[in-house]
Amino acid sequence: MTPINKNTDLPRLDQFDFHHRMETLTGTSLVMFSSPDCGGCRHLGQVLRAVRRQRPDWRIFEVDAQRDQALTHEFEVFHLPTLFVFHDGAYHCELRAEARLTEIVTATHRALHRPAEETP
Repeated sequence: MTPINKNTDLPRLDQFDFHHRMETLTGTSLVMFSSPDCGGCRHLGQVLRAVRRQRPDWRIFEVDAQRDQALTHEFEVFHLPTLFVFHDGAYHCELRAEARLTEIVTATHRALHRPAEETP
């Protein structure tokens, strides 16, 4: 079972299960790269909990950027929090949206209308 971040109640992914989990998931998944000492990360985590309540069919995960530095480098994460969109296991993009429920949902829908991209 995937550990849960107590601050956000989001299931965690790490470098050992990330790719396997993403490849096997269907539907929409959001992955937030964060850090325990990042105030913006805690705020976005709370917003993502609201997204999860509104969109229970979406999966939302968290990666600890400090602990899983290999994934952080692989995805070229330079600032925290960073949010990525996947659909049916395919990487779509880094999601750039204001940390508000409606903004994230709208930006995710826009991202899903574009073709999947190559994972960084």
